[in-house]
Amino acid sequence: MLSKVIDQNKIDHFAKWLNRAEKMVIVAHVGPDGDAIGSSLGLAHFLESQDKTATIIVPNAFPDFLKWMPGAKDILLYDRYKEFADKLIAEADVICCLDFNALKRIDGMADAVSASPARKLLVDHHLHPEGFCDIEMSYPHISSTSELIFRLICRMGYFSEITKEGAECIYTGMMTDTGGFTYNSNNREIYFIISELLSKGIDKDDIYRKVFNTYSESRLRLMGYILSNMKVYPEHQSALITLTKDEQSRFTYIKGDSEGFVNIPLSIKNVCFSCFLREDTEKKMIKISLRSVGTFPCNRLAADFFNGGGHLNASGGEFYGTMEEAIKVFEKAIDAYKPLLTAKS
Repeated sequence: MLSKVIDQNKIDHFAKWLNRAEKMVIVAHVGPDGDAIGSSLGLAHFLESQDKTATIIVPNAFPDFLKWMPGAKDILLYDRYKEFADKLIAEADVICCLDFNALKRIDGMADAVSASPARKLLVDHHLHPEGFCDIEMSYPHISSTSELIFRLICRMGYFSEITKEGAECIYTGMMTDTGGFTYNSNNREIYFIISELLSKGIDKDDIYRKVFNTYSESRLRLMGYILSNMKVYPEHQSALITLTKDEQSRFTYIKGDSEGFVNIPLSIKNVCFSCFLREDTEKKMIKISLRSVGTFPCNRLAADFFNGGGHLNASGGEFYGTMEEAIKVFEKAIDAYKPLLTAKS
């Protein structure tokens, strides 16, 4: 049995919307990851089972290793089809905002979503939602938004309506947002949910292969290059890897090629904190990815130094400046957090 995480009044409220809605839009954050895409598709498959018209719109492209998921080919990219997407958003009865806590996280879509007269639902697991939706299902202690979508569907009494395709998408979101269930995944209810998804006929081993073992040769060579330049800070139990625009072009980088790189330094003995600084090829900024093990709060460091946030062991942020400047800020950050980095968990 699952604990009742989502408030019942919020479930009842959304169920009333669902009964009346004809046109629904699902939106997720910029640079969509496995949880953003998995939760969006999981919800879309459920809505389809209820004879609802639901379109998923994301700000920009998502990695190739997620495009195998059922329904992924129908996801609308806002940066390519802005006019059509704006029309759908403006005409929607309900907009479901998944896996983000602030309108700035949907980039150029923010104005259209904010201006739409549609009722708005938030389903998310990040801290400090900014209150832009009518119903907020925000639960930061839950490991993924995909898990929340599963819980929402079941609490409305529709477990039997979850299809194999929907289950595959929900499982993918849960798996990717926990690093293959290696962090933020000690709640035993996660594994009850996995068991229920398996009952729908999904092949979790095949899903793992499709997500983690279908990369290109150039990605493997890029990984080797990045690790050869890795800097370890033994006195801070930390490690840093970086990737510039020039280096990306040398290795024919495509979106998603560096997925998971930030986790690799954590396999070094006594390293409890890893940082990955990557120059964004579209924006003049450095993308920050942070991971930790144990009790070190990388989300606090992200908020204090990189205008970011996230979860205890997985977070991120942004830095506007050069790579050299970003490295200096990182080194300043680990100096400031040294007592926590070197404390025994």
